[in-house]
Amino acid sequence: MAERAPYDTDLSDEEWSLIEPTLTAWREGRRFITVATTPLREIVNAIMYQSRTGCQWRLLPHDFPPHTTVYNYFSGWRDDGTDRKIHDLLRRRVRRDAGRGEEPTAMSMDSQSVDSAFSAQGHAVGFDGNKRRLGRKRHTAVDTLGLLLEVIVTGANTHDLRGGECLLDAVIEDFPTIVKAWADQAYASLPEYAAGKGVDVEITKKATGVSGFTPIPQRWKQERTYGWFSRSRRLSQDYETRTDSSRSQILWAMSGIMMRRITGRTPLTRYRVTAKPQAMTLA
Repeated sequence: MAERAPYDTDLSDEEWSLIEPTLTAWREGRRFITVATTPLREIVNAIMYQSRTGCQWRLLPHDFPPHTTVYNYFSGWRDDGTDRKIHDLLRRRVRRDAGRGEEPTAMSMDSQSVDSAFSAQGHAVGFDGNKRRLGRKRHTAVDTLGLLLEVIVTGANTHDLRGGECLLDAVIEDFPTIVKAWADQAYASLPEYAAGKGVDVEITKKATGVSGFTPIPQRWKQERTYGWFSRSRRLSQDYETRTDSSRSQILWAMSGIMMRRITGRTPLTRYRVTAKPQAMTLA
């Protein structure tokens, strides 16, 4: 493939080295592939470009591999769990770099309702009367660094308590080290359910008489994670037809954030930082 001009979302050599062994091993395990003609790095670059810009698959720039090829890799990695494997590999690395153990012992739980696209499967779309949104709900659990542990995507009409029980079960299955969790008042009866599974859930809320935005201990980190989601226009609403594709898009967005964090590369923000124009002097 001919060289192309780089995009801001392209992986650096150092970032690519973090996930290249995993994807190379994946390709070597695909017995039906005789000649690999598509560079895996370009596939990931295309996924990161879409995550950042929010474009449709068919509107990917022509200097990437064909959009059908990129989607086939995306859906294949979604279905066989490669996207989750890469995400978890990076999360463990970030935790090590921060002086933490690879496996977390505490987490924060919350949900986020977002509008869904017209193509979303009808059985996974609902109306959230509290947020007044017709779409989907992301039930998320993050560690004390704000790194994603698990995400479950449902219709927005799914009650937080029901989603929280499913989320808790999924987290405990993957992270048996979890013993502590924080949640808001929507999960008021979750502590009793969690106690039977060996997890202490603490319901946190604002102090009495306090109005307006107030960071709540531990739970503010969950809101920061949702702020990280906002860096990816593909996550500004749920554009996916399938809920497992929604989950995969979140995993890739978080993987991009963690790769930049590990390598010390400047994070992509909403605005490009430019030098301030010099004041004009009149003669």
